[in-house]
Amino acid sequence: MDLQLQGVGHSYGKVRVLQNISFDIPSGKIVCLIGPSGCGKSTLLRFIGGLERSTEGRVLQVGEPPKESLNPLTYIFQHFALLPWRTVSGNVELVLEDHGLSRTEVKDIVDNVLARTRLSEFHDALPKQLSGGMKQRVAIARALAVRPAAMLMDEPLSALDSQTRELLMDDLVDLWVRKPFTAVYVTHNLAEAVRLGHTIVVLSRRPGRIHEIVEINTPLAERHLGHPELEEKQKQLWNLMKEEAMAADLELVDG
Repeated sequence: MDLQLQGVGHSYGKVRVLQNISFDIPSGKIVCLIGPSGCGKSTLLRFIGGLERSTEGRVLQVGEPPKESLNPLTYIFQHFALLPWRTVSGNVELVLEDHGLSRTEVKDIVDNVLARTRLSEFHDALPKQLSGGMKQRVAIARALAVRPAAMLMDEPLSALDSQTRELLMDDLVDLWVRKPFTAVYVTHNLAEAVRLGHTIVVLSRRPGRIHEIVEINTPLAERHLGHPELEEKQKQLWNLMKEEAMAADLELVDG
């Protein structure tokens, strides 16, 4: 299932936050959204996920979700959103409870996604016992459990320290290489964008418009620190964003 954004725009009263956003999200690809603070990245993600409806344009689902999909679109949040009284397995099982699955089917799915996210030995642990990186792995496992057509990821690594962030990026790449998935990934971090994105959509400052769409040709499995194309793309992205990022920062301070 592909996703298409056609002329998406939005205003909150007199405040215009997005204008004429159009791009495609092909099946099996990761599309990153970047731009200055306040440009509407997370708002746009909510429109893609159907949590809100834009005042202009539309988001289309083209084609059918995978037959095994229990939820075509699912979120991964910045702050994990785990239930503290439920174990790792219990948090993953939560999203499967209303789908009429047998206990055996639920166990098979949970075992599979915990193995894919390297959490099998922690299935009985509570969130308070987990590091930040492990909590986010649980959130990723929970998203994978519903076999989504697309994962919507709102700055999922921004609450983590730099070392843990690098490890989680490696984990996401490994997951994608083993079984490609579709994702829209919102981030402020240019290194994350060039490490994970097949396509990077650069938004302007508010009202957010498409400033440029940047493609990265290097296969995900071959991307690493110091890779020439990634370094060049990161410089390109910063040059595209620098002046507007500075202006947006001054707006926030003055406000």
